[in-house]
Amino acid sequence: MAVTVEQKQSTGVRVARAWYGTIAVIVAIALVIQIVLIFTGGQDANSGSNATGPIGTRLVRLFSFFTIQSNLFVLGTSIALALSVHRDGRVWQVLRMDALLGIIITGLVYETVLARLVDPQGWALVATIGFHYIAPWATLIGWLIFGPRPRIAWRTTLLAFIWPVLWLVYTFVHGAVTGWYPYPFLDVSEIGLTASIVNSLVVLAIGIVLAIILTLIDHRLPSLVRGRTPERRA
Repeated sequence: MAVTVEQKQSTGVRVARAWYGTIAVIVAIALVIQIVLIFTGGQDANSGSNATGPIGTRLVRLFSFFTIQSNLFVLGTSIALALSVHRDGRVWQVLRMDALLGIIITGLVYETVLARLVDPQGWALVATIGFHYIAPWATLIGWLIFGPRPRIAWRTTLLAFIWPVLWLVYTFVHGAVTGWYPYPFLDVSEIGLTASIVNSLVVLAIGIVLAIILTLIDHRLPSLVRGRTPERRA
């Protein structure tokens, strides 16, 4: 018996929900592990150092990492897609784009810059694998295969940069007040303000290129889970 288009779509929806649900579970486990390590003075998967100072300071620093915020976007949107893979809306599209863009940048920056600077051990290594290896590429692969597409208008692409820009502003203001910076390539006290700003602009430029690529893919590449047509998104 021939498989109908509707049957293929139904199968694609079930597999997509399972995929996104699995990503959510993995990220949630990594986040719980890292929070426990923070409370117990264990190793931080983001910096490789042991957590010190008041608990409040530890938590603020944890959630100041771009990595953690990106994974939170992935966690939230993956849960939403596992529950309803056809989810849509203007705010949703921006949140999903932030998850995609942020987690891909997280994976790339960790692989190219940070991996050689940190040495996670034990449970911190488990959290690192979830945050930096599984979440970025499982999210990208899932989006490439399942979509749903189309979902990304150029307006969505532009609005998605509100969060990264605000994160950079917060990082520099918080660093100026406390002397703590989440990443060595942004540490003004170590490399100077000019170098920190240049590094920020380089990462932002990479993000812009990635965002354009993701938007073009969204407009052109079909997915197993169909979205709305570009005309209805406008």
